[in-house]
Amino acid sequence: MEPSPAPNRITPVRFVVGFGIVSALADVVYEGARSIIGPYLGTLGASAAVVGLITGAGEAAALVLRLGTGRLADRLGKPWPQTLIGYALTAVCVPLLAVAGSLTAAGLLYNGERVGKAVRTPARDSMLAHASAGIGRGYAFGLHEALDQVGAMTGPLLIAGVVALGGTYSLSFALLAIPGALAILALGRLRRAAPDPMAWEPAARVSEKKRLRLEAGLPRRFWQYAAFSAATMLGFSTWAVLAFHLTSHHVVPTAVVPVLYALAMGAASLAAVGFGRLYDRIGLRGLVVLPILGAAVPLLSFSTTVAPIVLGTVVWGAGMGMHDSTMRAAVADLVPAHRRGAGYGTFTAIYGLAWLVGAAAIGWLYGHSLTACIAFVAVVQAAALVLLIPLLRGRQRMR
Repeated sequence: MEPSPAPNRITPVRFVVGFGIVSALADVVYEGARSIIGPYLGTLGASAAVVGLITGAGEAAALVLRLGTGRLADRLGKPWPQTLIGYALTAVCVPLLAVAGSLTAAGLLYNGERVGKAVRTPARDSMLAHASAGIGRGYAFGLHEALDQVGAMTGPLLIAGVVALGGTYSLSFALLAIPGALAILALGRLRRAAPDPMAWEPAARVSEKKRLRLEAGLPRRFWQYAAFSAATMLGFSTWAVLAFHLTSHHVVPTAVVPVLYALAMGAASLAAVGFGRLYDRIGLRGLVVLPILGAAVPLLSFSTTVAPIVLGTVVWGAGMGMHDSTMRAAVADLVPAHRRGAGYGTFTAIYGLAWLVGAAAIGWLYGHSLTACIAFVAVVQAAALVLLIPLLRGRQRMR
C-alpha cells in the first residue's frame, strides 16, 4: 500500500495562480523563441520550406503526442513527474539553441521543446481540473490562461528589445535561460506546497485497480464537443496568415506586427477570465459566441485600413483566450475524472489538427480569392453552430 501524499498547504486559488506564474515564465521562453526561430533557422542555411517543415513538425508533435501522454497520465495517476519533465524540456532546449551551431541541432532542440509541451499539458490540466472543483471550472482555467498570456505577450517584446538594441539571436536564446530557470524553481515550490491536487476533488480518487478497470471509451458528449471544437478551429486563422497579409500589403510597418501580436495576447488574457466566468454561470451556452468571433476575424483582419485591423486583432485574441480557457474547462466537466488525461490529450490533438488543416486552407484561399476565403470561414463557423445545438439540448454540465 502506497503512503498517503503529504497534505496541501495552499488553497486551490493559490495553486491556480502558482501554475499561472509557471506557465507565464515558460511562455516567455517559448514565445520569445518562436518570435525569431524562422530568421534564426535562415541564418543556419534553412530555406522557407525547411523552416515550415521544422516548425510544422514541432506543432504536430506538440499536438499528436498528447494522445499518448494523456493516457499515460491517467495510467500512472501521478501527474507531477510528467509535468516536471515537460517543463524541464522547455527550460533546457530553448536556451541551448544559442549554441546549436547547425540546422540539424537547432531543429532537434526546437522540436524537443514542443515534445515537452506534449508531455506536460495533459497532466498539468488534470491537476488544474482538481483545483477547479470548488472554485469554478471556467474561473480556474480562465485565471490560469490570463496569467499564461502575460508571458506570451512578454516573451516576444523582450526578444524584440534585445534585437533592437543590437543583440544577436544567440544572445536572445541564451537570455531565455533566466525565465526558464525561474519556471522550474517556481514549479518545484508549487509541488512542495501542493503535493496532492486530487485532495481538492476526493471523488476523483480511485485505486490503481479500479482505474485500470474503468479505462473505457470517452463519453459521447465529449466526442460531440470535440466535433464542435474542431469545426471552430477549422475556420479560425492563425496569426501567421494575418501577419502575412499585414506585411505583404504594407498595411503597417513590419516592426508593428509584434506589437499587434502582443495586443492580441492582452485581449486573450482578458477574454480568458471573462469567458471563464461566463461558462461558470451559463455552461456551454456561452460557447455560442466563439463561432461568431471566428467568422468576424477575416472580415476585419483582411482589411487594408488600420482601425478594422486593430479591432480584428482584438477579436482574434479574444477567440484564442476563449479557446484556451473555457474550452479546457468544459473538458473537465464532460470527461470522468479518472479519464481526464486521455480527454485533454484527445481533445487537443483533434482541435489542433483541425486548426492546422484550416490554417492551410485559409492561407491557400487567401492567395486565390479573398471573397472565397471569407465565405469558407463563414460556412465552417455556421456548421460549428449547428454542431453545438445537440450539446445545448442535453445537459449543460457534467460533474
